[in-house]
Parts: sequence; C-alpha cells; structure tokens
Amino acid sequence: MKISPQDSLSPSHSFSPFSARRRNLLIGGAALGVAALAKPLRAAAQGYPERPLTFICPWPAGGTADQSMRALCQVAARVLGQAIAVENKAGASGMIGTRAMASAKPDGYTIGQVPISVTRFSQLGTLQLDPLKDLTYLARTSGQTFGMAVPAESRFKSLQELVAFAKANPGKLTYAHAGVGGATHVGMEEFALAAGIQFNHVPYKGGAEALQAVLGGHVDLLADSSSWAPHVEAGKLRLLATWGERRASRFKDAPTLKELGYNVVVDAPNGIGAPKGLDPAVAMKLREAFRAAVASPEFKQVADRIDAPVLYLDGPDYEKYVAAMYQKETTLIDKLKLKELMKS
Repeated sequence: MKISPQDSLSPSHSFSPFSARRRNLLIGGAALGVAALAKPLRAAAQGYPERPLTFICPWPAGGTADQSMRALCQVAARVLGQAIAVENKAGASGMIGTRAMASAKPDGYTIGQVPISVTRFSQLGTLQLDPLKDLTYLARTSGQTFGMAVPAESRFKSLQELVAFAKANPGKLTYAHAGVGGATHVGMEEFALAAGIQFNHVPYKGGAEALQAVLGGHVDLLADSSSWAPHVEAGKLRLLATWGERRASRFKDAPTLKELGYNVVVDAPNGIGAPKGLDPAVAMKLREAFRAAVASPEFKQVADRIDAPVLYLDGPDYEKYVAAMYQKETTLIDKLKLKELMKS
C-alpha cells in the first residue's frame, strides 16, 4: 500500500479521518503479524515437552559425571512429565559431546552437560564453539573433588615431602592425568607453577587409565577426580592433598592445596545447557526442572557417593560464571603456556 503525503506525521499536515483509519489499519495489521509470529512460539512453550528429551553426556557411561547427570535427568524427567534419554558421546576431553549438543536444533528436545573446560578449549582452538555466544545456560549443578594420590608404598608421606623432592630433582617425578588441557593437567601445572617445581606429565585417555598406570607402578603420582577414593579407603593409595576450597568430607585428613599455602582451587563444576536460540519460556521450564533435580534427595545421595560438592547456580548466574571463567582461562593459558604444551 502506497502512503500518500496526507498520511505524513509531520505537524504541518492535518490528519483526515480517512487517513487516520488507514494508519490504524496499517498499525493493526502489523500488530496482527507480530502476534501471528509469536503465537506458535507461545503455543510450543505451553505444550512443551510433548515428547521425550535427549540429554548428551560428553563422558563415558559409568563415570562420575555420567552418574551425576543420570540422577539429575531421572528427577527432571518426573518434573517435566517426559522421559529423558541419556546419550553418551565421549571423546576429546568432553568436547565431542558438547559440540554435538550445541549443533542440535534449539527446540528444547536436545540438551546436555557443559564441561567448564569449554572456556579453555575454545580458546586453545580445539573446540570450534564460542561458549559466550553459542550456548543457552540452564543450571550449574555440582563440582568434583580433585586430588593427588601416590601408591601406599611411595616414599612420599606428605605433599611437603613431594615438593621438596621435586625441587631437588626438576622434571624427575611423573604424574598421570586424563588428557592434555583438561582440568587435572591444568590443575597440576598451576600447582607446579605456584610451588616452583617441574613435573613430567603423562597423559592418558581418561581417569580410569591414569589410575591403573599409578596402581601398576608405571607413574609416580595420580592427578584425578575421585577415582582414587575407593583405593585410598582400601589402603592402596595415599591421598596427599585435595584441590577444593574446603577439605573433602570423606577425606578430612587430607589438606587442601590452599591451606598448604598454594593459591590453587580446582573444582571444575558441571553444568547443563542447550543450543543457542532456545525459546525463553522453554528454557524457564528446563531451569525449573533441573533446579528441583539438584535439590532432590536422589541427587544428593549420588553426589555424596561420588564426592561431588553441590554448587548450584540458576541459568543467568551460571552464564555469568562461565564468562568470568573464560576471562580467568585467558590469563591461565598465557601464564602456563598451554598452547605450547598442547603441541608438545
């Protein structure tokens, strides 16, 4: 429709009743157009979810992260009234599954775990994803209890003894970890920098392989999340220190790195996200479901069993946390020369 000069909003022109009616029709038509576009979105959100969801876990089945995510999905499924199928897409330190989730249709039917290491790997170039732009954040759930353990027959009875030996013998001590650039590798290198020592790191495909290497006597020291726990309790391994803000409730005799004078805290919290572009009303339903799941007795039982401290944050606060961690990783990558380590 062509608008005549008489329809101008300029004060130098008067409005005729006819032109006013035409203007109202135009505005009304535009409003109806917007409403028509918004209606399917609102209807979709009101009926959501109408079918089962897929939850992508970027770690192998049976591991600590997998156990915690399955417990959360079980409760969230009850809240949502639909089943949630957990699909394990492991590999590349959790990045294969994360990328698969981020690439899915943003309709609320594919969600998944977001390892906080996305803030590091995206900057190292091993993950083609921008965690500040390419994800919708739903909830931060729980952390992990990391620690350093040696075989029971090791000469090192304390972390102080290990540090003293490492200072006198740079690069002689070996430690096993779950992959270059991952939390255990970066955490150990951050500790080594703080302590003024140098290790020889030995990467494995996962924590289970790293654990077996130390139990088999092939590597001096294990850096991992609580895979060491049953072996410490059985007397096969000695826990020298944990990496959290506070001592682990099951291992109160083991000091934290922080209380030993090293300003290093690593808890690598797990979180739940969805692809970018998720409808806000759908995101709200998912946030409410996982808020209830994190607060449930079922999840607390699993979290206690795998030594996973509950570190809940709602979606918007979780997004702010990720942005803060991204900045921290930028500094850490430079300080630890991680890009050079990744190539070596």
